[in-house]
Amino acid sequence: MIPLSNSLPYDILMKDVIVHECPFCRSSHVRLPITPDDIQSMYGGARKKMIVFPCCHGSVRIIDADRDYLLADRPIR
Repeated sequence: MIPLSNSLPYDILMKDVIVHECPFCRSSHVRLPITPDDIQSMYGGARKKMIVFPCCHGSVRIIDADRDYLLADRPIR
């Protein structure tokens, strides 16, 4: 079972990956510096990626992804 405290919901809007709220500074509608192709390459834990949020420079390592959530290696919610 995936721990929800380690997950981050996202949306894809016109080839941009958007999270509704930054888990660090609580800014809304943050555009992540990754592409939808990056997310597809992380499906099933095949690839891991460090993401730095542009709003506050907080960083998190993404270890898995699916169509709705990014899974981090530590609690972020």
